[in-house]
Amino acid sequence: MPEGDTIHRAANRIRPVLEGHVPDALATPHPRFGRDRWTERLQGQEVRSVDALGKHLFIRFANDLTIHSHLRMTGSWRVFDNDRPPSRAAWLVIRRDGKQVVQFKGPVLELMTDSRTRIDQRIAGLGPDILAPEFDYERFLRRLREDDPTRPIGDAVLDQRTVAGIGNKWKAEACHEAQIDPWRRTGETTDDEARAIIDAARPRMQTSVRTGRELTLVYNKAGRPCPRCGTLIQGRGQWEDNRTTFWCPGCQR
Repeated sequence: MPEGDTIHRAANRIRPVLEGHVPDALATPHPRFGRDRWTERLQGQEVRSVDALGKHLFIRFANDLTIHSHLRMTGSWRVFDNDRPPSRAAWLVIRRDGKQVVQFKGPVLELMTDSRTRIDQRIAGLGPDILAPEFDYERFLRRLREDDPTRPIGDAVLDQRTVAGIGNKWKAEACHEAQIDPWRRTGETTDDEARAIIDAARPRMQTSVRTGRELTLVYNKAGRPCPRCGTLIQGRGQWEDNRTTFWCPGCQR
């Protein structure tokens, strides 16, 4: 699943193409949008902003309509030159000034009316954005402590209601950097240790947004030696969603 840094990178690519401009053309090739009249409803409308929050992306138009996207496991955003042939996998194509912004296979793609109220409702359910300029530690800790104290801390920081934007990859990397066992119960994890996970995730994800580089030390490396202590990295499904967690049993306690 694309994580928050991937969505922020997508917003950064889309923003200079669309923000402050009226698209030349907009199309929704996927049959599911056949009766929704996106082209008609957005024709001539300036794009006011392109925003990322956690794993959500919002393209806001001047008439208070907003395109909302969540890519889940299958979707992606791309920016191409207009001479690229159309793809059958495209769900949304927005063209302007020789460029096309394309969303592929995005299971959550909707044109939201009464956008301010509905967007506020979406945002209200999310924890603080891991990539916000200033992270709200107090809100994060409050939501973490409202969660099940028996839940493993590695799984707890995946909950978008607690902190928005962290996924399985950066969860593993942050817990490793902080030397915290992702299997430790949340109730047995101190506030300082929970903050340490955030402090490990933020700079790595910020670097990913800025450069596109995603250096990983333990994610997807089960059976390889830990670069810190040499113990073999392990991987096993965790908690209710059974997503594979990677960690070093030697130096993560």
